[in-house]
Amino acid sequence: MLKLRIKFKKHLLMKYISHLDLMRLFQRAFRRASIPIEYSEGYNPKPKFSFATALALGTTSEAEYMDLELKEKINSNEFIEKMNNVLPQGIEILEANYTDDKSSLMSLVKSSTYTIEVELLENINENDVKDIIDNFIEKDEIYITKSKKKKGRTIKRDIDIRSNIYELSLVSFEGNKIVLKTLLQTGSSGNLKPELLIDSLINEGLMVNSSDYKIHRVELFT
Repeated sequence: MLKLRIKFKKHLLMKYISHLDLMRLFQRAFRRASIPIEYSEGYNPKPKFSFATALALGTTSEAEYMDLELKEKINSNEFIEKMNNVLPQGIEILEANYTDDKSSLMSLVKSSTYTIEVELLENINENDVKDIIDNFIEKDEIYITKSKKKKGRTIKRDIDIRSNIYELSLVSFEGNKIVLKTLLQTGSSGNLKPELLIDSLINEGLMVNSSDYKIHRVELFT
């Protein structure tokens, strides 16, 4: 089996396409670039490629990963050039390397680093923001309420997300805008969305605009 592990960037207007549309986009790009991709067997064969994890709609990233199975070996630099020639602006292949790793990407990923830019809704200084963050991260328990519908009823339950938050810091304070950097649990064993982190910080007294923020994934980690 020839497995090519790919790192790509998703930004600009491409942040607004769904995970399903992204899969379709890559399928078309493989055909247009004449990539010798392996297909599954059966009545409805499908190209063999998989992503490490889905990226939320509206989130940009410089560290998305994908595994691709090939019928024949091609030069990795040639692959990058061919793909970037057919991909739309906002999707860019950054790296491509062959791997003997038989594990799925989804099972390998354990955490993600994000930057989050938010707008402050109150007149507060930098030290006060740092104090709120320090008090937040020092907590042993941080609860959020999750809702889901079951048999026509809405069921709510409280979940402790403290163990899903590995790091949190303030990296920029300019005017009424702040930028946070955080390392969150990601993957099949547990996953915390950055949006839920923002909601939790609001509950702790950090008054920010919860409907207007920019989330950017910086890197995925195994």
